[in-house]
Amino acid sequence: MRDPFPFPPIPALSKAVEPLAERLAMPTLPLHVHEVLAAALLYTFTQVVVSPVLSNWLFPQFYPRHHRAKKANWDTHVVSLVQSVLINALALWVMAFDEERKAMDYEQRVWGYTGACGLVQALAMGYFVWDLGVTLLNLDIFGLGLLAHAISALAVYTFGFRPYLNFYSPIFILYELSTPFLNIHWFFDKLNMTGSKPQLYNGIALLVTFFLCRLVWGTYQSAVVYVDMWNSIHRPPTKEYIDAAFASAADPSDPDVNLMFFSRNATAVPVWLTLIYLASNLTLNSLNWYWFFKMIRAVRKRFEPPKGAVPVKGEKAAPEAKVTAVEGKADGVKRRRAHSIEDVVPDTEELREGTIQ
Repeated sequence: MRDPFPFPPIPALSKAVEPLAERLAMPTLPLHVHEVLAAALLYTFTQVVVSPVLSNWLFPQFYPRHHRAKKANWDTHVVSLVQSVLINALALWVMAFDEERKAMDYEQRVWGYTGACGLVQALAMGYFVWDLGVTLLNLDIFGLGLLAHAISALAVYTFGFRPYLNFYSPIFILYELSTPFLNIHWFFDKLNMTGSKPQLYNGIALLVTFFLCRLVWGTYQSAVVYVDMWNSIHRPPTKEYIDAAFASAADPSDPDVNLMFFSRNATAVPVWLTLIYLASNLTLNSLNWYWFFKMIRAVRKRFEPPKGAVPVKGEKAAPEAKVTAVEGKADGVKRRRAHSIEDVVPDTEELREGTIQ
């Protein structure tokens, strides 16, 4: 499928990046650099303008406009929410309608290219360009861990412009299907809605999507891509295969028709590149399993009253009691909210990623 926003809308920009792309062996980067830039600018505009304006209008009593760290945290959650909805919709659209991608064989999955998959990759890269920038500017708030995360995620998506594993860009983006619910959960806490029914329903959706998308889908697709990565080290496309791909294409000079256009001289994938992708994927998958079990413990904490809980006199047991911890005090009995899932689930900054890819 062709890129809906094709090159070259900004010829000078594409031309300027060509020397860098050539040195880094990333021939598809000039075709999508305008989308990388547009995405980075969109998320920056959302953080600097859209979030403050809308948040001040909709939640004037909650938006921390005078607290730098809390404001940065709030605004980045808004960006994360916008990005996750946008990139999920795009990835699902590409997977549903990119017929060329659906028909890809092993060689095309590793070395092949379609413009639509390149668009998904470009928007993800643009997000991490923004992510790296905002982390560097607020390093005292977000810390070195998020800086390392932003750098590694940006590197992975950048290397995809070789092209490498272009086929898988929308697949692993779908990790992000749980991220909107994670952000909404965070906003419920900030809006004093912790323990409310809307947060409960959202929490259920968060657990279900996290489990299905990150653990079931993510683990299965990781196993599939490991096989392709292993084969790519030992079995590059043969000359006969490349010649046949060019000969069978309706227009061999059109990369959206000739899926191997950028792989005329394809060789075995370097071991160092495979190890970067392998290490990144294993780390993120391990974190996903770790975070999920912490979520389970948090949900159980919401529904199980603490030991020694004392019921409030004259108050009937209600569903809400399941999410309220009752604590006895020397001066009387007081009630407090149970711990939020957020107490044990990594904050959205840890998942700003998408990364989770």
